[in-house]
Amino acid sequence: ALNLTHDERRPYALRRLRDRIQANLSGLMGPSVARDIVDRYLPYRHDETPGTDDIHFVESRLEAYRSRLTGLARELDGLRRHHRQTLAHLPVGLCVLGDDGEITLWNQALAELSGIPGDSVVGSRRDSLPAPWPALLAGVLDAPHTPLYKQPARLHGRECFLTLQQATLSGLDSRGGSVILVEDHTEMKWLEEELVHAARLASIGQLAAGVAHEIGNPITGISSLAQNLRFDTSDPALLETADHIQELTQRVTRIVNALVGFAHGGRQALPAPSEAVALKAIGDDALHLIHLARSGEDVGFVNASPGHVVVKGDAQRLTQVMVNLLGNARDACKVGGEVIIEAGEQGEYAWWRVTDDGEGIAPSVKDHLFEPFTTTKPPGEGTGLGLSVAYQIINEHQGRIECASPPSGRSRGTAITLWLPLYPQDDRPLHGQDTDC
Repeated sequence: ALNLTHDERRPYALRRLRDRIQANLSGLMGPSVARDIVDRYLPYRHDETPGTDDIHFVESRLEAYRSRLTGLARELDGLRRHHRQTLAHLPVGLCVLGDDGEITLWNQALAELSGIPGDSVVGSRRDSLPAPWPALLAGVLDAPHTPLYKQPARLHGRECFLTLQQATLSGLDSRGGSVILVEDHTEMKWLEEELVHAARLASIGQLAAGVAHEIGNPITGISSLAQNLRFDTSDPALLETADHIQELTQRVTRIVNALVGFAHGGRQALPAPSEAVALKAIGDDALHLIHLARSGEDVGFVNASPGHVVVKGDAQRLTQVMVNLLGNARDACKVGGEVIIEAGEQGEYAWWRVTDDGEGIAPSVKDHLFEPFTTTKPPGEGTGLGLSVAYQIINEHQGRIECASPPSGRSRGTAITLWLPLYPQDDRPLHGQDTDC
């Protein structure tokens, strides 16, 4: 009659079951005998203070007798229902707990955020909720001060950041307990991080422009002196030294040029690249360049991108990005490792991913991965400018770049994912698209 399942364990539901048993026995044996039997075989403790069972009892009785109420009682019940509906439809997650930890209200916003229907948890204990809610609610209840800002929690398979605050219900007519508000600030946190990242990149760009200008002139002078030294002597040792100086100045010049490119990136209001580019063809071109740049087949490469994925972009610059990502992935792998290129479509965007099976990226480095001079390579083996330039190029394409280390479902490795706008399906003048797509 109560529509309860056999595994029901909520205190309120079990109290309802007990009351119904007593009511049924009263009709057979009389109220006094029924009460004695139920108190003997199904006892439960009564606190001196009003308990949350009274709240559920009153709520259920008022709903049952709503049509019989008249006058002031009907007006008070209407006011109760109005307040109840206000809390239920509040656009902020709201949970009400009794002093004993029993849940008396779990509104719709919190049900959508948590994925837990309110009907399934109202009347149950806080500790019986699925993770991470017992820890979150306990944390805000035990905190000396609230709100608790941006608490990490994994909901619906993704990382979320929740802000919780609580108020204690007290007063002469109060039944006690606590009200907890839960707000999803995940998007706000990402926006804050993007703003901080953009400000940091802007400051680094200004510094890079100044440094590049100050370094360029003396490096040019050093390079000229090294070239002249070759004509002033025939000493093999001095000639070798001149070659080393020339090689090192060329390295510094490449770094300075990269700095200048980064500092000037995005300042000109140029239209976004709009050429139709097949990602599989770009991946093949990048792999060809990677094999030319380094002899030996100590790392395997697989281009698993389907031929039909076509984006709006600049083929040459996207090839530059892919060569950089493949080079980093290759350097991260050990002998016998494997690097995989994949692609697909999602909505109006294409995703393009490079995955390696290396050691991965430390969290301290991952937070600054796309900033200039950030590198995981030993000193002298990398400038830390490649990914910052790739970040700039993808921004120019109105896309974004993401890093997962380790990737989902793996214990090691790194996956760099590029998101690029898809080219419209109609009339694609493709750049090197495979004929077998």
